[in-house]
Amino acid sequence: MPPPAGNAALLNGPMLGYADLREVLIWVQTNTPGSVRIQYWDVTSPEKKFDTAPVISSQNGGFIAKCLASPLEPGHQYAYTVFINDKPVSLPYPATFKTQPLWQWRTDPPAFDLATGSCAYINEPEYDRPGTPYGSDYQIFTSIYKQKPDLMLWLGDDVYYREVDWNTRSGMIHRWTHDRATPELQPLLASTPQYAIWDDHDFGPNDSDGSFVHKETSWEVFRDFWGNPTFGVNGQKGCTTQFQYMDMDFFLLDNRYFRTPNYCETCPDRTILGKEQLNWFLAALAQSMAPFKLVAIGGQVLTTNNHHETCFHFFPAERDTILNFIERENIKGVVFLTGDRHFSELSAMKNKAGNWVYDLTTSSLTAGSYTGAEKEANAHRVEGTLVDKHNFSILHFSGPRTNRELEIRNYDADGKQLWTKTIAKEGPK
Repeated sequence: MPPPAGNAALLNGPMLGYADLREVLIWVQTNTPGSVRIQYWDVTSPEKKFDTAPVISSQNGGFIAKCLASPLEPGHQYAYTVFINDKPVSLPYPATFKTQPLWQWRTDPPAFDLATGSCAYINEPEYDRPGTPYGSDYQIFTSIYKQKPDLMLWLGDDVYYREVDWNTRSGMIHRWTHDRATPELQPLLASTPQYAIWDDHDFGPNDSDGSFVHKETSWEVFRDFWGNPTFGVNGQKGCTTQFQYMDMDFFLLDNRYFRTPNYCETCPDRTILGKEQLNWFLAALAQSMAPFKLVAIGGQVLTTNNHHETCFHFFPAERDTILNFIERENIKGVVFLTGDRHFSELSAMKNKAGNWVYDLTTSSLTAGSYTGAEKEANAHRVEGTLVDKHNFSILHFSGPRTNRELEIRNYDADGKQLWTKTIAKEGPK
């Protein structure tokens, strides 16, 4: 009997990973071992088709195939079809991607939109805790799709491991496989490049850290299920990476793999990022000439609230090291992108060098919301930006090369705009 092919062999996807000027990654998950390839074509020349090299999916890797469409032409729009065991997959929504344009030395950088959010809980009753379901409002993914963002960045807790998941590879693969199949997600994944970091719930148990015995397995599974350009820096593991989109630099940090336990006060070399990652990040940040430097990390950085779940609550010296470095090196345009807290807010702080530093917290997508945030004091909170229901943010970058602006728009699960703020050289407007 021949193996399943085409739609009969598709389990999840397709999903776009990173998108550069000459190369785009396309992720597919099959339900049995199979040969996966992508056929793609420039929408202006549909008669001329190209095929990626075939990739064989395997059980140990979650039946996942990552196919590279390359070489491509910068600034072009492509359509594509997934083939599994040489039979095409038919999708009820568009499967398209576009490469970044070659604008340098030619034009001003184009405007573009980034979608972002965190904390996506997808119910599975047989393994969830009894009581009221924790996940809801899955239509939020349809609302994001309707915004037609150029890329999306997931800010951690992208899935929630349950007790049956986090001790085994098969459990971890099950959780990602189950959540990735959410129907409302599919059009968004197929046409918008996806980037991601993790936080505690998609790394291991609640508040997990570098002592988690299965962290290497967790890293391998996370790497399998996402299409970031790299995973870890300088030979280390973790979710750390960096990429450029148009004229903006994105730094994706790992606040779990190297983290010492929160309550171990006598642990040597207490850290959240680890020495190697921290030194790399500071050097890369100083090197960046981007008008805005977007720093993704799984917890709030700027808030003055002393809540234990803020990113550096247990590691204030490391927070001071980062913020003092930004001030001392006169680095402009730093915007932390954070999640975790199950509410959203924008924080803005002017340092002694006269530069504004920002922290946009966007949470949660579908997990339960925290309604007590308004009682938490945060001296840097921008008035009118606190949201305590399911929401996402769209970051719109525009303007000439020498005077770029960032407009932040926040939306509820149904796509209703809740607030908007603009960031420019002189600060928030």
